[in-house]
Amino acid sequence: MQEKAGAGGYWYTQDTEQQAGAVGVLNALREYRASEAAMRRRTRSSMGMGETDLLALRYLLQAEAQGRAVGPKELGSQLGVTSASMTTLIDRLVKTGHIRREPHPTDRRALILRPTPGSDEEVRRTLGLMHQRMIAVASSLSAKEAEIIARFLTSMRDAVDAIDSENDEGR
Repeated sequence: MQEKAGAGGYWYTQDTEQQAGAVGVLNALREYRASEAAMRRRTRSSMGMGETDLLALRYLLQAEAQGRAVGPKELGSQLGVTSASMTTLIDRLVKTGHIRREPHPTDRRALILRPTPGSDEEVRRTLGLMHQRMIAVASSLSAKEAEIIARFLTSMRDAVDAIDSENDEGR
């Protein structure tokens, strides 16, 4: 989606050729984010899960692959979920067979949350083809292109994260 310089794009003006290019990049990034959000909705629907459920399962699968044990408090902190909401989320994921509760090996009062063996396969089956297509696109980049894009995306993340820091400082 290439817009004409000077015509503006979304919130941005395009007074120079460089600004027009920048607006084109931001528009492409916005379109990617919209496509990714739609894909997440389709994935949640096909798996019968909400956004937070899927994020929780993904975090637990990653922790399991790293050999880390995760308790409800850590998961809740990672997801930004209250203790009461965390209990409801865990109950729901246990009921659907995506995770299980296990006693902590050294603390009788604590629990460890583990994904069930079938959860990893369900996620791979649901997301595998999409991840393969994404890897194919990323693999088509030269090392220099990949470095530039990674630096750009990291800088964009930092720019967006700085908004929260600035808002927190102004309070």
